[in-house]
Amino acid sequence: MNVKDSTGLLELLEAEASKRNDPEELSLQRPDPLWVAREQEDERAVLLCALFGYGNAAQIVKFLHSLDFTLLDADEERIERTLSKSYYRFQSSRDVVEIFKTLARVERGRMEEEFMKGYRKEGRVIDGVFELIELFYRLNRYDSRGYRFLTGSVPENMKPSTPYKRWMMFLRWMVRKDELDLGRWSGVKRSDLVIPLDTHTFQVGRRLGLLKRKTYDWKAAVELTESLKKFSPADPLKYDFALYRIGQERLFRERT
Repeated sequence: MNVKDSTGLLELLEAEASKRNDPEELSLQRPDPLWVAREQEDERAVLLCALFGYGNAAQIVKFLHSLDFTLLDADEERIERTLSKSYYRFQSSRDVVEIFKTLARVERGRMEEEFMKGYRKEGRVIDGVFELIELFYRLNRYDSRGYRFLTGSVPENMKPSTPYKRWMMFLRWMVRKDELDLGRWSGVKRSDLVIPLDTHTFQVGRRLGLLKRKTYDWKAAVELTESLKKFSPADPLKYDFALYRIGQERLFRERT
């Protein structure tokens, strides 16, 4: 199959998307933070699964399974006591405690409302994300390198540079609905989503001719999303998990 040809590329994307749209893709043998997120009813817990979704997939899942998400409804003394020895990569135990305290101060359902305030301005999902980040810092003034890495920050000019991969992944989970994604937010168009660009999707996008940009940044995420819209204008992120798995399993070397 010549994946540089648009017809062959569409066939590849559709086949892989169909194949990967299966709950069996998420398991202890095939770990992914979405596996843990699907177990959560609380959108705040789902967000935590996304924000901690960096690094080795098996280690991510192990860490997420160690967390007690009911703490999001607990008092702050219990949060501090329970998470005093919990840490993950760039996040110290204090960082973990503080992100739980921040989200515990967000009433259930408020995250979607705050996101929609920003999103409705110009139909840009990144503006909704900025609204949530600003809310979190209003609710909790704590700051550290590890905490800011976790939540992200709002650029002064409101123009994103980094891909905001984990936030875009959270939005994919919450907006799309299929055998994997949760589809719990109804006010966002799937066509407005931006791909959660990670090293796997970045490399595969370039190998398949979907991405020309050489810099791993927000513009690359937008460019790859626009390329995918040529195949599915209404739902470009239907191919995201497939591209991720193709890269993770190094299948593109066999296909190209």
